[in-house]
This record gives sequence, C-alpha cells and structure tokens, in this order.
Amino acid sequence: MKMMRYFDKGMLLFRLVLLAQLTFFATLGTAAPLRLEITEGVVEPLAFAAPAFIAENAGGAEYASQLAELVVQDLTSSGLFRVIPSRAHISKITSFSSPVQFSDWMAINAQALIAGAVTAEAGGQITVKFRVYDVFAGQEMGQGLQFTGRADGWRRIAHKVADVVYSRITGETGYFDSRVVFVSESGRKGARKKRLAVMDYDGENVQYLTDSSALVLAPRFSPSGDKLLYTSYESGFPRIYLMDVGSARRRVLQNSSGTMSFAPRFSPDGSSVVYSLEKGGNTDIYIMSLSSGKQRRLTNSPAIETAPSFSPDGTQVVFESDRSGDPQLYVMPARGGSAKRVSFGNGRYGTPVWSPRGDMIAFTKQSKGRFHIGVMRVDGSQERLLTASFLDEGPSWSPNGRVIMFARETQGANAASSLYSVDVSGRNLKPVRTPDGASDPAWSPLGG
Repeated sequence: MKMMRYFDKGMLLFRLVLLAQLTFFATLGTAAPLRLEITEGVVEPLAFAAPAFIAENAGGAEYASQLAELVVQDLTSSGLFRVIPSRAHISKITSFSSPVQFSDWMAINAQALIAGAVTAEAGGQITVKFRVYDVFAGQEMGQGLQFTGRADGWRRIAHKVADVVYSRITGETGYFDSRVVFVSESGRKGARKKRLAVMDYDGENVQYLTDSSALVLAPRFSPSGDKLLYTSYESGFPRIYLMDVGSARRRVLQNSSGTMSFAPRFSPDGSSVVYSLEKGGNTDIYIMSLSSGKQRRLTNSPAIETAPSFSPDGTQVVFESDRSGDPQLYVMPARGGSAKRVSFGNGRYGTPVWSPRGDMIAFTKQSKGRFHIGVMRVDGSQERLLTASFLDEGPSWSPNGRVIMFARETQGANAASSLYSVDVSGRNLKPVRTPDGASDPAWSPLGG
C-alpha cells in the first residue's frame, strides 16, 4: 500500500471542547501547527460529520459508504469523537472538488468535516483520497492525502484514514491500523482448547496461527510486527517459540535440558528476548540473543521472578517478583543488577508492561478479592486502577500508549474469557469482538 500527498494546504486551528485536565496549544496561519495533549481529564467528544465518500467511477461505488462508515467507527470508538448522523446534514457533498458550504455544517454544530472519494483502479486496486476541515475556521486542516491499495484491503485503507484524522486533531499517532494477537479459546471450562489467532484491532479479519493440539500462552509481537513469541506446552512443559506471522513457520528457542522457559518479550530493537527460566526449582529472568542463541542471567534471587518488559529505550526492565513476600513490581537496568521496587499499594501486582510512550507501566492487581487493570508512573507514583471485576488480567498497550487491551473472565461453572479495552482515563471501557472466547491479547505496532 502506498501513500502520497494529495494537496499542500496550510495547517490551521482545530477546536475541541475539553474539560478538566486537558491542555492544548493552537495556532493560526503560518504559526506552529496544532498540538493537542490529552491527559486524564474528562473529554467532551468532538462533533464531526463524515458523509459517504464520493464514488468517482462505477467501481468505486461498492466502497464509498463502507469506507466512511468504518472511519466513523474507528474515531467514535476512541471516546474522543461523536458523529453527527447523516439525517441531520443540510449540505450534500456531490463532488470532491466542490467548495464546502461551511455555514451549513456549522448550523448542525459540526466542528470537523471529513470528505473523501474513492476510485476503482485496474488490477483490483482502489485509490482513496480525503480532506479534513475545521468547520468554524472554514479551512482545510493540513494536507489532503490519498492511499492506494488492494480493493480487498479496503478496511485497512479506512483505518489509515482514521489514523490520519486522529493524528491531525490530537497531535498523537493513531492506533487503528494495527493488529492484535491473542489466545482463542473454545470448549467448556476445565477442557478448553486454545490456539493462537491474530486479528485487526477491531476484531475483524481473524486468522488462526496454530491448532489446538497443545496449550499456548502469552503471544507477543516483535517491534516490526512480522514475528511472534509465545509459550507452548507442546513438549509437555513450557518452551518459548518464535514464529513468522506471514508464513506461520516457527522454531523453538533452545534451552538446556531440564529447564522451563516462559513469559517472553522482545527487546525494543527486536534483536533479543527477555524471559523467565525455571531451573532446579528457581525462576529467574534471562536475556537471549536471537542471532547467536547466547543467553545471560539478569536476576539471581531465590524468589520467583517473571513477566519482564523492556522500557521503550531498552535501558530498563520492569518485572514481577515475590522477593518481598507478595508479588510486587521492580525495575532494574537492562543489563541486570540492582532492582528497585516500584509498587507499594495493598495487594498483589503482576504482568507489568511498559507503555510505548515510556511514561507509564500497566499492570494487573489483585486486592480484596477483585482483579484490576491499573497504571502507574515508572517510579510507582500516581497509581490508578482503571477496571475491577472477578478476573481482569494481561494488559497490553495500543501503539500510541492511549488504550489498554486485556482479558476478563467471568465467574462460575460456565465461566468464559473475553477481551476488553479501556483508555488510560478508565472512562472508555468496552468489549472487543472475537469469534470465541479469548485471552492473552498483545497489540502490534502501528501498521504491523
């Protein structure tokens, strides 16, 4: 899929109505472009309009409405946007080149307008072009763009459009053109069959990567999005496997006999793997070079040390350890050495994951008979619990560090596990569709 600039217009102000701890910097004319920084405050969603895209030839008509509808779904799912239904529209966009009647869109309180067009090309390709407008300023925002790709990949093109719109308004990268790997679960409790699956972030385009002949756990994307790490009990005890996502070819990461390896994660540069290894009744954290297979021990404690996760710059590792009694979170240099405890609240902490932004750590917390997904600053301050249920576990960050996906299991004999997402404010909690039960989600990088 290729992207090219379609128009070169000036950047302009885009208005948002935000409440509480919301900071934005806006400029006009030739000044610096808009930069919007959203913290944990309450956000009043921005009202926008997105008419059906214009079909510029007969072949494009098949995709015109679908593209606009999916862009709307992406933006509204973030909790930051509210679409104005088409029945309220006064103006009709009949041509991509026609002037916009801003007064008509202003009359229905649309702050933003997305206009697009689609053309079917030879060889099964489509080209989608679009503009984003600040209605109240009466100007186009940024540069018009176009994407060209295979027609059967129209959903991905729509996700890319939504990412651009999201970025123009928030100043952050989007997360819609991303995938999630997870463990698909079927069958009754106590006899569940599990296999690896990958899907678009919104639950579409599910593909299965393994069969259900062996228990699989904790899949993780590589920084490039083309490889996976996961734990399998295929040999009767846990071993880490490396898989190519495109071909599903895999290989086991070799360890010495009599050991068990699990909870793997890639380093930020993708060259090595950090993981837990149990040997002789003791569980410590190790790092392995993927090119040489050479491994090195990072912790040396009689405690159980597991669930390591790199900081985005690769200099530190956060992990779970019960060296102080109950499981807590610790941070140590990536080369190993002295570790600093960062969790101090009441309860048991586990499965820490460093945010792609580098500013937060997400975790699972068990306290007073409930499980929570929470976040804290990397020094352990400003802890905030985002969810609460019978069993919430396994957080994974969106590529932009704004949303967390996790698994939630219900209680009882017919208990089932499913996926949910929540933003870092804890206000936008929603289920994620999967064909069957699901657990252990892990987000890909953007475009992965």
